[in-house]
Amino acid sequence: MKLYSPPTHSVGQLSSTFSLACAVGLMDRYVLSEMLLPFLFGVGAFTTLVMAVGSLFELVRLVVEAGLSISAALQVFALRAPGIIVLTFPMSMLLATLLAYGRLSADNEITALRGCGVSLYRLVVPALILSLLVTTLTFLFNELVVPVSNRQAALTLNRALNRDPDFRRENILYQEFGEILAPEPDGSFSRRQGLTRQFYARSFDGQQMRGVIVLDFSNEALSQILLAQRGRWDPQENLWVFEEGTNYIVSPDGTYSNIATFSRQELRLPRAPLELAQEIRSPEEMNIRELNHYIEVIASSGDLQRVRRLQVSLHQKYAIPFACLAFTLIGSPLGLRPQRTSSSLGLGISVLIIFAFYVLLFITQALGQIGTLGPAVAAWLPNLICMAVGLGLLYRANQ
Repeated sequence: MKLYSPPTHSVGQLSSTFSLACAVGLMDRYVLSEMLLPFLFGVGAFTTLVMAVGSLFELVRLVVEAGLSISAALQVFALRAPGIIVLTFPMSMLLATLLAYGRLSADNEITALRGCGVSLYRLVVPALILSLLVTTLTFLFNELVVPVSNRQAALTLNRALNRDPDFRRENILYQEFGEILAPEPDGSFSRRQGLTRQFYARSFDGQQMRGVIVLDFSNEALSQILLAQRGRWDPQENLWVFEEGTNYIVSPDGTYSNIATFSRQELRLPRAPLELAQEIRSPEEMNIRELNHYIEVIASSGDLQRVRRLQVSLHQKYAIPFACLAFTLIGSPLGLRPQRTSSSLGLGISVLIIFAFYVLLFITQALGQIGTLGPAVAAWLPNLICMAVGLGLLYRANQ
């Protein structure tokens, strides 16, 4: 009885399988090497173009009109560079796939590889792997480098122009919504949702708020108005300390039922007005965690329109890195076309696609900010459309 049957593969078959595996690995490295130089060229070219249009002209104007020193302008220019470079990564992926696959197709290397049994989908795998790596790099840059560099650029520019917005905030307004105790005709009380408190300060110097007005509407039967010259947050006691002010108790008919002055008064109000006054950074100067916290502060104030704008920016921090993958899916089938694609034509096609993508991004962002689209849909829709178009082109090219 035969207890063991050796494999039936011949030495020639095993050698052929091993050679094919090595060839596939070599093909991946070859395609990636073809994409590397166009990608680096795209980063340099697009960065130069965007910085010249978006930052250089503004800094030159500030040097001429506002007296900004050249050294400060150069510092700001360098600090803004990471935020612009990271935006060019998706653009560069598009250019790299167009030029790399266009060159391979023009030299009939794609035809040779397909003749060896390599499918068109398999040929795109190296580009997809590189796009995922660049997507990860873009996300890490946006989280760890770009917010810090943008913040330092803003601070450097403000110091050079003798502006210090950090501790010179004016007209701080915070609104709090919750349950209101409303009197009923039968003498009972009911609860409903509405504006319960409004906090206003004329200015904030980083330590104290001046010209403070607090309106309390939590009880419709009796409203309270607090006016104080100064107000500050006590972090140890978690309350507000107001100094040199007056309390007004207002009846429903509009008459004052009680007026009391004070030199110091403590109230347990939310800390949110202080956070709102301290946080003056734009979404581009915050990472995801900081932006999430800021959205919570704004949401508690009831400013829903501003919350929608910030939520769109938050979802774009996730969506924009994946534009690398979307552009790769579009650039690969376009580059795999049998006709020749020169470098200048590839660059021109890239510019047109990029322009169309960012016009679409601008439209969906505006629709998200006004509430027509949800924040997540507004941020991800351009990527999804580009991916769908790219998959369609790839399927058609494979037929």
